[in-house]
Amino acid sequence: MNTDLKKLQNGSDLRGVAIATEKEQVNLNPEIASLFGRAFTLWLADKMHCTPEKLVISVGNDSRITAEPLKAGIISGIKSTGASAKNFGLASTPAMFMSTIMMEFSCSGSVMITASHLPYNRNGFKFFTADGGLEKNDISALISIAEKLAPEKITSASAAEPGLMDVYSAFLAEKISKGIAGAVTEKPLSGLKIIVDAGNGAGGFFVEKVLKPLGADTSGSQFLEPDGMFPNHEPNPENDDAMKSIQSAVLASKADLGIIFDTDVDRAAIVDSDGTIINRNSLIALIASIILKEHPGTTIVTDSVTSDGLADFINNTLGGRHHRFRRGYKNVINEAIRLNSEGKDCHLAIETSGHGAIKENFFLDDGAYLVVKIIAEMAKLRIEKNAVISSLIKDLRHPAEEKEFRISLLDANFTTQGKNIIGSLEKFVLSRKGWSIVPENYEGVRVSCSSGNGDGWFLMRLSLHDPVIPLNIESEVRGGVKQIAEEILDFLKPLINIKFDSLQKYLS
Repeated sequence: MNTDLKKLQNGSDLRGVAIATEKEQVNLNPEIASLFGRAFTLWLADKMHCTPEKLVISVGNDSRITAEPLKAGIISGIKSTGASAKNFGLASTPAMFMSTIMMEFSCSGSVMITASHLPYNRNGFKFFTADGGLEKNDISALISIAEKLAPEKITSASAAEPGLMDVYSAFLAEKISKGIAGAVTEKPLSGLKIIVDAGNGAGGFFVEKVLKPLGADTSGSQFLEPDGMFPNHEPNPENDDAMKSIQSAVLASKADLGIIFDTDVDRAAIVDSDGTIINRNSLIALIASIILKEHPGTTIVTDSVTSDGLADFINNTLGGRHHRFRRGYKNVINEAIRLNSEGKDCHLAIETSGHGAIKENFFLDDGAYLVVKIIAEMAKLRIEKNAVISSLIKDLRHPAEEKEFRISLLDANFTTQGKNIIGSLEKFVLSRKGWSIVPENYEGVRVSCSSGNGDGWFLMRLSLHDPVIPLNIESEVRGGVKQIAEEILDFLKPLINIKFDSLQKYLS
C-alpha cells in the first residue's frame, strides 16, 4: 500500500481521488475501500461490545460513477469480518443514517458512498451509527485500524435491496401532511406547483415518492436522472450557476416553489415563486422563523460567517437567541447538542452551506427534512393568509455588499503560520479607528467596522483543512467592502510566504 490513508481524512468524512486526471493520482480504490469496510466493522464491534458476526451494516451511494466498484470494496471488507451487509443502492445520506434507527431496518451501522458536490473524479465515505455520524477522532481511529490491515480479494456486491428510500420517503410525506394545519385530504399539496432540481444526484426521489403522492404538480422539475458526470451544473446549493438554473426553472414554469439539493441530499436551498433565491443567510432566517414559531425563544446555532443582519433578525425580530459558532457542519451540530446538554434550549443548528439539523429529527443534517418543514409552512401560509414563503423573511436586512477572499499560506507548517497571522491581526485592529473585535467569537477574529470606517464587519479565520485563510467581508454601504479590504491589504503586505492575489485583483 503506497497510499497515505491519513490524507483521505476530511474532518468527519473520508474523501479521495477515485479517477485519475492530469493533475491527480488515484488514492481511493476498491482495495482501500475494503480496508475501511473492515476497519469500520471492527471499530463498531468494539464499540458495541460484540463480535462482528452480530452486526448488520447498510451501504448506499449517490450517483457518482465510481460508486459501484467502491461499494464492492466496502461490502467485501464488511463481509470478510463475518458481519452482514445490506446494499441499499442509490440513496441519500440522511436515509442511510435512518437505516440505523428505523424499526424496519435496525442496522448496526451505515456507510454512505459520496463526496457531496466535489468533481466527478472524487468520491468518499460517511459513516453512521444510531448515535449519528462519526466524529473526526472516530475517523482517525478507523484510519489507524485500516493501516494495520492487508488488502484482501474483492468480490462483487449483491444486487441492491429495495425498500429504504420508500420507507424514508413515506416518513417525509407524513411529516408534510401532519405539518399542514387543517389538512383534511390525502393530497394536501393539490393546487401547488413545486419543482425540484436534483443536480443529477440522488435527490430525484423527492418528486416521485414525496411530492406527487401528496398531490403537487411537479412539471418543470429538472436534472432528476442520476448522472455522476453532473453534466448540467455543480450539484451545490451554494453555487451561483446552480441557483440561477433553478431560479430560471421556477420562473419559466410559474412554480410556487423551487427546491435544489446537493448530490447526497444532506443540503438544500429554495427559490420562491417570484424568483427570490433563498439560500445561505436567507435560508437560515427562513427555517429559524419556522422553528421559533414552534419553540419561542430557542437558540439557533450557526457557523461563523453569518451576517449581522441575520443575527439582528433572529435576536430582535424573531425573539430567539443567535449563537454564532465555528465553521463545519459537525461543529455546529455538536455545539447545539452541547447547549441542550447544559439545559440551554436549542432546536436548530445550521451552516450557511445549507447543512441544517433540527432537534426533532435527531440533529441530522437532512436537506429533504429541512425542505419538508418549509413546504408545510408554505402550504399553511397559502391556506391561512394567501402569502408566499418569502414573506416570513421580509424584515431580514441584507448587506449592500459581501465578498469572500482566500489567502494562501505557503509555509510547510501552515497551521502555525495562520495562527500567528491571526494573532497579529488582533494587534493591528486595535490600532485602527472605528474597528473593534467582536466578543464571544469562536473562530478566528471577527471585527466590527463602524460607519465611515467600512460600515460592516469582516472575519479572518483558518480553513478547516487547507493551507488557506478565508476572509469574509460585508458592508451596509456601497464601497464599504473595498474600504475594509484596503485596510486589510495594508496589514497583509509586510507578511511573507503568503499569497493574496484575489484581494489584490479585487482592489485593482
